[in-house]
Amino acid sequence: MRLDTRFPRPAGDAGEPASWGRPVELHVVQGAFPSRIVSSAQALRAANVLPAFVEAVRGLAARGVAAVTTSCGFLVLLQEELQAAVDIPVVTSSLLLLPGLLEGEESIGVLTISEANLGDEHLLAAGVARSRLADVVVQGVDPSSEFATAILGNRETMDVARARQDVVQAALALKARAPGVRTLVLECTNMPPYAQAVRDATGWRVLSLFDAVP
Repeated sequence: MRLDTRFPRPAGDAGEPASWGRPVELHVVQGAFPSRIVSSAQALRAANVLPAFVEAVRGLAARGVAAVTTSCGFLVLLQEELQAAVDIPVVTSSLLLLPGLLEGEESIGVLTISEANLGDEHLLAAGVARSRLADVVVQGVDPSSEFATAILGNRETMDVARARQDVVQAALALKARAPGVRTLVLECTNMPPYAQAVRDATGWRVLSLFDAVP
């Protein structure tokens, strides 16, 4: 299920079907613009987007897909409801990797498109224990960066080289804040095209939605 977007999706973007290396059935949820979905838990509830996503996930299940995922990690807030709507696996977000990762590591880094909006409710919805919330180190890209403004502004153009630099700079900022982190989860499904650049810059293991979907 992809948001209603027009911004460029370079190879590796989870919203680009060719990135998956397997057959993909794409369903665009009309009206689910990035500015509506990348929001606080309260704002997402107020936007009343759940019915459209329930309809979408049921439609995909009826067409025989093996699993359903989304193109925005913030949709983890809908994980419980969407999984309850169908009998096939639903993976709304890479954040669902966090509980398992925290079993073996003291802290995990999360790189997000919006640090201001990604809150404890998102982590709790992903299954992170309340006692471990402090062990998840969240870092956002610069809100004024090319990456953030192109995606959240749903622009038709994006300077991919600048976007790559924006994501790497955010990862390095997280490393400076939390030098003990060894694993980074990319919340944003538009970040995987730059995952290798982040690995090269930080030396970290870098995971994304591709690692969460069965």
